Amino acid sequence: MTAAAAASGPRLPPGWTLFAFERIGSTNDEAKRLARAGAAERTMVWARRQEAGRARRGRSWSSPEGNLYCTAVLRPRCLMAVAGQLSFAVALALHDALSRLAPDLDFRLKWPNDVLVGGRKVSGILLESESGADGTVGWIVAGTWVNLSAHPEDAERPATSLAAEGVTGVTAEDALSAYAPALQHWTDLWTTEGFAPLREAWLARACGVGGQVLVRLERETLSGTFQDLNEEGALVLRLDDGRSRLVASGDVFFAPAGGTAGIGGSNAARN
Repeated sequence: MTAAAAASGPRLPPGWTLFAFERIGSTNDEAKRLARAGAAERTMVWARRQEAGRARRGRSWSSPEGNLYCTAVLRPRCLMAVAGQLSFAVALALHDALSRLAPDLDFRLKWPNDVLVGGRKVSGILLESESGADGTVGWIVAGTWVNLSAHPEDAERPATSLAAEGVTGVTAEDALSAYAPALQHWTDLWTTEGFAPLREAWLARACGVGGQVLVRLERETLSGTFQDLNEEGALVLRLDDGRSRLVASGDVFFAPAGGTAGIGGSNAARN
């Protein structure tokens, strides 16, 4: 991997440290290496191209040049049990950044943390963490990608890019410069006020609430109505038999208009 000069690159807020690469295996892997070596909060790893990008559950992810690939090192002082709430802060930051870069597009958040436009995935998140000796969070790396100029073709998880939606000329530098201050805002808000304001903001930007969904878990698939987001960030699912179920992690598929949710239908959560 080759480090790139960051002086003329993205404009990050004061207090951030940028590690920039022309190409790298995975920004998450490099961020984890830096975190284990003691990298401070608000260290950002950015690469123009990933050679070994991956999604949640070990899925590989195409990472051609022209899109944004970056990972932030975060060091929240919290228990591991609540650290997952930071995925909503990252999702909100991506939504804010994309809305600033392409104000004419209607971006929506999909549980747990994908960003959609026109029902297709334009951005996603992969959080990885390590606990400290006392069971609190040692560090979290928040990996994100944004399809700016290209997107993968995947029938099960339809994707798009800003270019495909008619917004051209947005560079990775532009996207990272918009994303970093938004991430700082939402993580600071979570630190000072807790999850409640993030939950409210996420629901205001969400899609699928009140609609029929399938939720594919590791060993079962649930069908029901996406009722709400609970106070910890879990999806509140009203099952078809009338019972309620909390889902902390899973792949969500929306029902087409007037139909029943199906695996071959719209979108699956990536992270």
